[in-house]
Amino acid sequence: RNAGAAVAAGEWLVFVDADSLPGAPLFRAMADHLRDARVIAGGCLVRQDVESLAADAITALWNRISSTMRWVAGSFIFCRAAAFRELGGFSAEFFAAEELDLSRRLKALARQRGQRLVIITEHRLLTSGRKLRLYSKREQASLLLRSLFLPFLTLRRRQAFWYDGRR
Repeated sequence: RNAGAAVAAGEWLVFVDADSLPGAPLFRAMADHLRDARVIAGGCLVRQDVESLAADAITALWNRISSTMRWVAGSFIFCRAAAFRELGGFSAEFFAAEELDLSRRLKALARQRGQRLVIITEHRLLTSGRKLRLYSKREQASLLLRSLFLPFLTLRRRQAFWYDGRR
């Protein structure tokens, strides 16, 4: 993401994961925010392409946290390029949750400038649940517990989070 942002020439950067499918209504809602000088960055709520009680519960929890805390989901982020560069982009220290760190820093910069970070709630991004299909419920629970109790260790180690080579 940082490498792409470094060569991008536009006023805005838009990051979309390869396994996500943003629809035209989501892009139209984003375009409305791009025209608002008070908006520094934004994201949207998500929905999974997999149906299960666990996936639905996790997604609903994330969407509530995202809209309340104004944390962007890494699968869809739009950001003023100047603000992104001023903050140094995504932290290379994290293998996961780098979007939460970026959200925190963007919100602080927005407060300084009288701007805001927005979360689009009326249109959701369809994103892949492949990791939910790839890892067992036991592995997912273990990862969740490690992330809650040892967040800095878990989020900063490649082998501790989704990046063990499975595809």
